[in-house]
Amino acid sequence: MAPLKFCANISWLFTELPDFHQRISAAAAAGFQAVEAAWLYASDLEQLRRAREAAGVELVLINTPPGDIKGGDLGLGAVPGREAEFRQGLDLALKYARALECKRIHLMAGRVPMGSQRKVVAKEMEAVFVQNLKYAADVLSKEGITGLIEPINTRITDPRYFLDSPHQAAEILEKVGKPNIKLQMDVFHWQIMDGNLTQNIQKYLPLIGHVQVAQVPGRNEPDSAGELDYRYLFNALERLQYQGYIGCEYRPLGSTQEGLGWIRDYCTHSE
Repeated sequence: MAPLKFCANISWLFTELPDFHQRISAAAAAGFQAVEAAWLYASDLEQLRRAREAAGVELVLINTPPGDIKGGDLGLGAVPGREAEFRQGLDLALKYARALECKRIHLMAGRVPMGSQRKVVAKEMEAVFVQNLKYAADVLSKEGITGLIEPINTRITDPRYFLDSPHQAAEILEKVGKPNIKLQMDVFHWQIMDGNLTQNIQKYLPLIGHVQVAQVPGRNEPDSAGELDYRYLFNALERLQYQGYIGCEYRPLGSTQEGLGWIRDYCTHSE
């Protein structure tokens, strides 16, 4: 079995350093061959490009812009009336992806609008999301880029997020029907919303284009105290021959470097 590949999420790791270009260098120095990030758009693109090339790491994933965070946005993909802004955000994400040679973009669904009830607006939001994903798929296919949709749990992290389960995501992907739009599996969110991880991973593996990990419920290192046995889950992904990256999207209990023992242990045992 081929060993799993890990990438550092530099929106969560190496935050001891203020700038993303510094975190790229720190991730490489720590042994990572790839990084991912949520939103890099406040950083100078040319500086990021030089840092990535100097470090020799791959940028695996970025997110589309969140919209107006202060106004309550967290993505626009499924938000009615915001289609033009979604497309503008996609254009910006593509600009960064091209320059940084990033081949995956998380197309954020967004939140149920304030004052609206989920049950009332669900069908409309799904229709908007499907339409926007079809548009994104055609744009991204010209660049050889995969679009990803990620369920985010509504029990702890974000009660108003539209896309909150792998089952909902799979139904939407079926309606989109585009091979370059895939499922992003964040084990933290999947465990909180549904559990049944072994069966869900087996069921949805053909749809999965990226994986992220963190312990539950603290969202800390995979080997920290919590509900999940990551040695078992990593073995399961190996047995299922998962070939993509696993993003380390967790909040270190101490310094980032001190918390990387789990990945060194995995690499030792997989040799």
